[in-house]
Amino acid sequence: MSDLVWIDGTLRPARDAGIDPADRGFLLGDGLFETMRVTNGTIPHRTRHFHRLCDSARILRFPTLDMTALAQGLDTVITANAIVNGSARLTLTRGIGPRGLMPPTKPRPTVLITTQPSPARQPGAARLHVSHQIRDGASPLSRLKTLNYLPGILARMEAADIGADDGLLCNAAGRIASASAASLIVLTPEGLVTPALTEGAMAGISRACLVESGLVREGHIEPDFPQVSAAWIVNALTLRPVGQIGGRSLSLIPAGTERLRACVHPS
Repeated sequence: MSDLVWIDGTLRPARDAGIDPADRGFLLGDGLFETMRVTNGTIPHRTRHFHRLCDSARILRFPTLDMTALAQGLDTVITANAIVNGSARLTLTRGIGPRGLMPPTKPRPTVLITTQPSPARQPGAARLHVSHQIRDGASPLSRLKTLNYLPGILARMEAADIGADDGLLCNAAGRIASASAASLIVLTPEGLVTPALTEGAMAGISRACLVESGLVREGHIEPDFPQVSAAWIVNALTLRPVGQIGGRSLSLIPAGTERLRACVHPS
């Protein structure tokens, strides 16, 4: 994390940023976040991120967001930390509240914005593992970036236990929904496919760009990956080819990787 953060309208050193012990995001995971790519000092898909954040806040019944203030906060932190290429994360909680599950009648959300420069080296081809964790495609929460990421955390830990880089989560029907924090794309004889949102996939910004462009279509992906010859995992920050799923090796297609990257991560 960079040295300066934006918290509730104030730029301050990260070491001095405090969260109230009664904050519902800390106590109950009652919050949302957006991780955004920064390229040449700007956020390429900021409008899409803001639309998703507003839609998610409405579903969780948060107060109406001041998007002008959030945009100012993002610009302020990116400039203050001299982030040219990297990422910005906007974390929003319902704020402090009384003990118990019911929120206050007039919540005052907590806003935290942090930044991170790009890593010195990009990771190579990923090794994936099909996790025991489940994503519930019937729940609207499966499409939101909430502060509860425990299934993804457990899937990533399972993968690390066997020397893999990431875990793939299935839905209740046993089909692939997503990676722990990324969308999955596979190459089949019919073209590029990603799980549908109803399968439990996260409503990813990069995923939406690929589907809208016509490069990728929505469909079902079975966990034995029949007729799949290549795959990628993608989110706002990375597009990574997959070299192996379980004990099965997949083809690496550099031209395909660059075509997908040009759509989701414009320079």
